[in-house]
Amino acid sequence: MRSRWIFAVVSLFTLFHQLAAQTPQTPSPPSARQIPHISLWHGEKVNDPFFWLRDKSNPEVIKYLEAENAYTEAKTRDLKPFTDALYKEMLGRIKQTDLSVPARRDNYFYYARTQEGKQYPVQCRKKAAEDGTFDDKAHEEILLDENELARGLKFFSLGAFSVSDDANLLAYTTDTTGYRQYRLAVKDLRSGAILPDSAERVDSLEWCADNRTLFYVTEDPVTKRPNMLWRHPLGDETEPVYQEKDRLYTIRLGRSKDRKLLFVASRSTDTWETRYLPSDQPQGAFQIVLPRRQGHKYDVDHRDGLFYIRSNQGARNFRLVTAPLADPSDRNWKELIAERAGVLLERIELFQDYLVASEKSAALEHFRVLDFRSGQWHEVHFPEDVYAAFLQATPEYSAHAFRFSYQSMITPNSVYDYDMAGHKQILLKRQKVLGGYEPDRYVTEREWATARDGVKIPLSIVYRKGASRDGSTPLFLYGYGSYGAGMQASFNSNRLSLLDRGMVYVIAHIRGGNEMGESWHDNGMLLNKKNTFHDFIDSAEWLIANGWTSKERLVIEGGSAGGLLMGAVVNFRPDLFKAVHAAVPFVDVMNTMLDASLPLTVGEYLEWGNPNERTAFAYMRSYSPYDNLARQGYPAMLVTTSLNDSQVMYWEPTKYVAKLRTLKTDSNLLLLKCNMGAGHGGASGRYDRLKQTAFEYAWLMSQLGIRK
Repeated sequence: MRSRWIFAVVSLFTLFHQLAAQTPQTPSPPSARQIPHISLWHGEKVNDPFFWLRDKSNPEVIKYLEAENAYTEAKTRDLKPFTDALYKEMLGRIKQTDLSVPARRDNYFYYARTQEGKQYPVQCRKKAAEDGTFDDKAHEEILLDENELARGLKFFSLGAFSVSDDANLLAYTTDTTGYRQYRLAVKDLRSGAILPDSAERVDSLEWCADNRTLFYVTEDPVTKRPNMLWRHPLGDETEPVYQEKDRLYTIRLGRSKDRKLLFVASRSTDTWETRYLPSDQPQGAFQIVLPRRQGHKYDVDHRDGLFYIRSNQGARNFRLVTAPLADPSDRNWKELIAERAGVLLERIELFQDYLVASEKSAALEHFRVLDFRSGQWHEVHFPEDVYAAFLQATPEYSAHAFRFSYQSMITPNSVYDYDMAGHKQILLKRQKVLGGYEPDRYVTEREWATARDGVKIPLSIVYRKGASRDGSTPLFLYGYGSYGAGMQASFNSNRLSLLDRGMVYVIAHIRGGNEMGESWHDNGMLLNKKNTFHDFIDSAEWLIANGWTSKERLVIEGGSAGGLLMGAVVNFRPDLFKAVHAAVPFVDVMNTMLDASLPLTVGEYLEWGNPNERTAFAYMRSYSPYDNLARQGYPAMLVTTSLNDSQVMYWEPTKYVAKLRTLKTDSNLLLLKCNMGAGHGGASGRYDRLKQTAFEYAWLMSQLGIRK
């Protein structure tokens, strides 16, 4: 009897160890080595023991990143079936073989097409029919097959793309690392040959009217600031034309709609200046339109010997004036569009007979059209209360129709031509959403949260009909709020995977963008930056108080400067959110903004503040996510980055995670996922990007108990 009991115990012991051997152990999170590093900040010695992670040439850094990736892989292995299902679902909504709406320029229609199974588009053109319309049966010329250019590469991005006036030459730039450092190439479209003319670090470019002279802008090799303008006659020597020496400014090339003038714009955050050159005088000298004056922002186009100047002089939200080329000083200005209360004049598009003004008010875009012949204005009307509308390229100066994109959070992207004479919208194409998508099953609406200082914050909301308002509904809250970049209430078919699982999706249009005009940006930058974070927190609390969700059902996401937002709000209110996705987050604010050798740093003093000044330093330090990590509980966090990111260096999120691991008192997941072969935007191929999104959605939903 006793021997049988011993045998049973031994058998159970053996079985236990066999099962244990078959079950992988729960991995421990990586622990980065701490090496003292003392910096002197305004007389204070500051130790940053994770500073060494900035050196990606150090094999130990790569080893640590690989360990973090392995840990993330292990902790999310059980999500693979859900991620795969989401990817298949998202892919199933996309028409993989498709064609963009062709755009006419002179005798050709230009378009891009995608092919099923191919990561990148193919850039093409066809000759116009004799009546000027698109001829589907015409011979297709392949200008660039991006798939061929990307062959064998982990990353590929097409930058500038410009065809000469005679349609014979194509100048384009490519990035093959993700660092947003582009190389110029010129292709002879008649022979298909790539010409020897090339340059590195090219940011923007334009052809001259002689069809052989190319102007381009290059960036500084260290700071990546676009600062040098060059003249390059094909097959001849390149010569410098202009250098922007002020480190607060960057330069960019453009060309007037009528193609008569080249423009080079010098811009800082709060001051703009433009130079111009007749495009048929490539050897001429650029002339200044209006000398830079602190606080004056203006841009320029040209029509019939007049500059059309969009200016904030005497108009915080901009106005439009005209001025003669001979003397465009303000004494010769004639006002064409006056500033209107609560309306931001975002841009104009000039045609031979018409002008289109793109304006924004109450976080919505509006178009107005001026007929130069009659002097009459009229508005373009849209069918929904919450939507996004964008002017698209209409290359033909003589056109009587302009092209725009319209969409909402339930209406797929729709490309229209607007007949300016007949006041008619002509739908050219609406994005197909495969799989039986029915917009009537969903609702989009606008709500207004109240911030702590009484300011109303617009919220764009979308959900599937039937969502309850009893606080039990899972909610995905997104925010950005920087650089005066407004977020649009746009359509995303991937988002349906959230909505169909009962989630509500909300965009908080917080201060720092431009949704409510230029003051919206002013009140979310520099010494007002904390308004951005408070607005997001207050929007979340408003949503909870009004029954949209609860703390336990709320997940949040933001990327880049929106990643700074994520880092700040979880320091201020770690109790308010269930889970967070911080994408390429700008979280090590002080180390980055105190290092003038880094890309973007000096040019962004006017957005964030110059930490070399004590007042700005103290304010920035009070919200910098990395510097304010505390010994407290944090929500579950997924932090994503890319090794070749030039906008937010990989080491910012890497250091952030390493430090947070030493401080957090909770048992919630903290994951770092680093793409070892991409840049700021993550994966470059469309299928790879989709897999990336599927993983991020699967992880966020899993934190709410949604796993299928």
